[in-house]
Amino acid sequence: MSEKLLVINVENGLDVLKGLASELRISILKNLHDNGPQNVNKIAEDLGIAQSTISNNLQLLIDSNLISIETKKAIKGNQKICHANFSEILIKFGKDEPAVDSNIIDVAMPLGLYTDHEVTGPCGLCSPEGIIGLLDVPSTFLDPERMRAGLLWFTSGFVEYQFPNNAHLANKTIDAIEFDMELSSEVPGTSENWPSDISLAINGTHIGKWTSPGDFGDKRGTYTPKWWKQAGSQYGKKKTWRIGQNGSYVDGIRISDITLHDLNVEDHHSVRMRIGVDGNAQNPGGINIFGKGFGNYGQDIVMRLHIK
Repeated sequence: MSEKLLVINVENGLDVLKGLASELRISILKNLHDNGPQNVNKIAEDLGIAQSTISNNLQLLIDSNLISIETKKAIKGNQKICHANFSEILIKFGKDEPAVDSNIIDVAMPLGLYTDHEVTGPCGLCSPEGIIGLLDVPSTFLDPERMRAGLLWFTSGFVEYQFPNNAHLANKTIDAIEFDMELSSEVPGTSENWPSDISLAINGTHIGKWTSPGDFGDKRGTYTPKWWKQAGSQYGKKKTWRIGQNGSYVDGIRISDITLHDLNVEDHHSVRMRIGVDGNAQNPGGINIFGKGFGNYGQDIVMRLHIK
């Protein structure tokens, strides 16, 4: 299996700790780690334990998100294949206290709090609990329940977010502005080879594009809920868009000559960020945006202001 680390805090990771609190369940996880994905019968055979006992313990591991289940066709009917979600588990004591940098101002924006949008189907919205509104109906993006969204997708168009310019309010000078978000292409089902030109604009100025290589579904996203179908988009790539004094970059790769000066950010009380796919793009492969409760990072869209 691929190397994937799970870090839990004892104050909020009790479900995982309960899943680990059994010699048999530890043996099941070790078996999956050593031998790769297995069906229930093979696990029972390897461990010399009754299938019913294995099934009961597997459910506890599923509930704690330590394993995931994939249904595949067998010679007779279907079989359930078990996958271990993590290769390492780190347990932390004490509260998480992120480092504070006085030269950085972060603003986290929930995925559903866009202030403007224009999308084409296929499209949709999900909260960690279920589908929001109707699938493939663009007017669903007006549903008030969108505030709870943890995943949204569309084929072409945009969503726009209005961030407070906290540097302006604090009378600080901005040196660079960044946006962090988890993104992928969007295709019915999934495909690792489905390029899409995803574009960013700030305050009406086109910054540049990043071409997503595909729509990823080879394994369940770390935070993607169990009810979400395995055949659907599971996770994306975390991308950092940065606009500074000498140009614009995605993950350190220059994408345009647009500078912070071109955006006139410091004269405004807010920063409008638009993300989407142009219908005339060379690779119009749609977009998934992953927020809290989905994907591999489970985070809001973050605007980061670097202060001089």
